[in-house]
Amino acid sequence: MQTTGTAPEQPADAESRRLELEERVAADPAAFRIMTGDRPTGALHLGHYFGTLANRVRLQRAGVELFVLVADYQVLTDRDIVENLAGHVEGLVADYLAAGVDPSTATIFRHSAAPALNQLMLPFLSLVSISELSRNPTVKDEIAGSRQAAVSGLMFTYPVHQAADILFCKANLVPVGRDQLPHQEITRTIARRFNERYAPVFPVPDALLSETPLLLGTDGRKMSKSRGNAIALSATEDETARLIRRAVTDEERHIAYDPGARPEVSNLVLLAALCQGRDPHEVAEEIGSGGAAALKRTATEAVNEFLRPLRARRAELAADRAYLRDVLAEGDARANALAERTLTEVRAAMAT
Repeated sequence: MQTTGTAPEQPADAESRRLELEERVAADPAAFRIMTGDRPTGALHLGHYFGTLANRVRLQRAGVELFVLVADYQVLTDRDIVENLAGHVEGLVADYLAAGVDPSTATIFRHSAAPALNQLMLPFLSLVSISELSRNPTVKDEIAGSRQAAVSGLMFTYPVHQAADILFCKANLVPVGRDQLPHQEITRTIARRFNERYAPVFPVPDALLSETPLLLGTDGRKMSKSRGNAIALSATEDETARLIRRAVTDEERHIAYDPGARPEVSNLVLLAALCQGRDPHEVAEEIGSGGAAALKRTATEAVNEFLRPLRARRAELAADRAYLRDVLAEGDARANALAERTLTEVRAAMAT
């Protein structure tokens, strides 16, 4: 069996590739189909918004076809039981729509409603080795943070399931954060190997890196729903203020934007800058010697001002559960029909 064959992209290479893809999308957006999504384990937060969600909306508005997966089966990758799944699914759809995803052109759907998609895992698993899966750094990180007493097979094969998510609709562009690049490379490997072994059925999708740097949580670690360090899009203004007041900073009074030397302070500066649409160095200079208190006050005001219209729209959507279910039902039907067609092509190519 072939190896993945490509070395990890260096930062300069990844940035060059991102700019190239952005130029191609701007020139011909209709030539691209995006697949992206989230697990319904709780409300989306600011890390999701600036990392991927805003990018999805931007690309959809530019004319790119958008598929958004509510990955309900993958909730089980790192936990033994599923709690309030239906509520989290509807909440996720409300977050998408409040952020600007247009359901009239986007396909928002669930794993559980597209059985043909999940069947693609079987042939795809035959195209990767155990060693390739076991050395995936993203899988290692997810295993380390797992809530399960023992690592499940679903966790181990998570990248292959993700490949099925992307390839069932023949997506050729996948917006990701840098930490998701190893998963994306496995998808590319599976697409190439299937095409070489059987028939040219799948595109080899490109990863479109986010331009936004990684946002840390209020405790200085990666922002995550499970770590309780994230500011949810649906949080109240008081909840937001309380979370930011508890945020980790440092003892130096003068505020500067220096992510390498002062990551926690720089993270709050970046958060305020993103919400205000400004350069973080400018925000830091404006706060100057005001210290952590002034920084947290600036960040709180910026976040609450930015999220106010989104939160109002989300509250309206959450109150209309019938509409959210209709959006899902329509997306489920479109996705399942496409998955069936792709599975038929795969079976024909494999002569099964």
